[in-house]
Amino acid sequence: MTDLKQSYSVRLNDGHFMPVLGFGTYAPDHTPKSQAAEATKVAIDVGFRHIDSAYLYQNEEEVGQAIWEKIADGTVKREDIFYTTKLWATFLRPELVRPALESSLKKLGLDYVDLFIIHVPFAMKAGEELLPKNASGEIILETVDLCDTWEALEKCKDAGLTKSIGVSNFNHKLLELILNKPGLKYKPTCNQVECHPYLNQSKLLEFCKSKDIVLVAYSALGSQRDPQWVDPDSPHLLEEPILKSIAKKHSRSPGQVALRYQLQRGVVVLAKSFSEKRIKENFQIFDFELTPEDMKAIDGLNRNLRYDKLQFAANHPYFPFSEEY
Repeated sequence: MTDLKQSYSVRLNDGHFMPVLGFGTYAPDHTPKSQAAEATKVAIDVGFRHIDSAYLYQNEEEVGQAIWEKIADGTVKREDIFYTTKLWATFLRPELVRPALESSLKKLGLDYVDLFIIHVPFAMKAGEELLPKNASGEIILETVDLCDTWEALEKCKDAGLTKSIGVSNFNHKLLELILNKPGLKYKPTCNQVECHPYLNQSKLLEFCKSKDIVLVAYSALGSQRDPQWVDPDSPHLLEEPILKSIAKKHSRSPGQVALRYQLQRGVVVLAKSFSEKRIKENFQIFDFELTPEDMKAIDGLNRNLRYDKLQFAANHPYFPFSEEY
C-alpha cells in the first residue's frame, strides 16, 4: 500500500495531515475498559492510523497501552498514529486546559497528541466529577468564554503538547465566535459533529469547507444508543432500506456504504466497533465507489435526526443545537 499518511489523508489548515478514516473508542459504562485496548490493537492491525478518544471516555490508559504495544511489536511508529483527545466540559476554564491535556498525556504515556479538541461548547461546574449534578440530579452548567478556552488551546499547541487544535459539537455561530476572535493565532482545524445519512449536516459542511475547517463525523453508523445519551426509540440507521439496497448492489454492508458516503463528500469519518469482524469491514471502504445516483439517494435520507441531543444543556448560552446549523 502506498504511504497511508498522504494517500488516505486530508491536509489540515495548519499543515498537518489527518487520516480520513478514524477508529472511535467510546463505549457505554457497562463495557469493560479492557475491550477498548483489544479493539484498538485490532484496528491498528487492520490499517486504522487515526484513533479518536477523549478524557470523558475514561479509557485513555487502555488505548495508550494498545498503541504502545503496536509500537513495541513493530506494527507502527508513533508518528504513523494520529491520536485525538478532547477537553471535557468541566475543564473549559482557561487555567484548567493545559492540566487536563497533561492528564490525558500521562494516562496515554505520550508526550504529544495529534489533535486536541473542545468536546462540547458549554462548560460544566469545574472539578473532578465528570457529570457534576445538583441535589435534584440535574447537571450543573457554568459559562466560560469560549475565546478564553481557545487561547488556552493555542498555548498547548505552541508548547508542543498537541500538533493541532479543533472543536466538537459547534454550530456555525460558535465557529464564527472563534474565527472572529481578536488576536486569533490558530483557526480550528476541524469540527467533530454527529453526522450520518439521517443528519447529513450539509449546511454546516458547506460552511466548514468555506473556512477550510474539516468536518469530522461521529455516530456515522447511527449510534451505539447509549441510553444515558440517546432515546431508545430512535430509528436504526443500518436498517434503512435504501442503504441496504445500495449496499446489496455493491456487495457491501450498509455500514460500509454509510462510511463511504462521508468520504466522498469530503468528510473525515469515525467508525466505532469493538467487534473484530466489523472493525475489518469498516476499514474496507477504499476499494469501491458510490455513484452520483447513490450519493443523491443517500442525501435524500436526511431528516435532521439527532441521536445525541445534549438536551440537558438546552438553556446554556452556547447550546449548539438551537441553530439550524
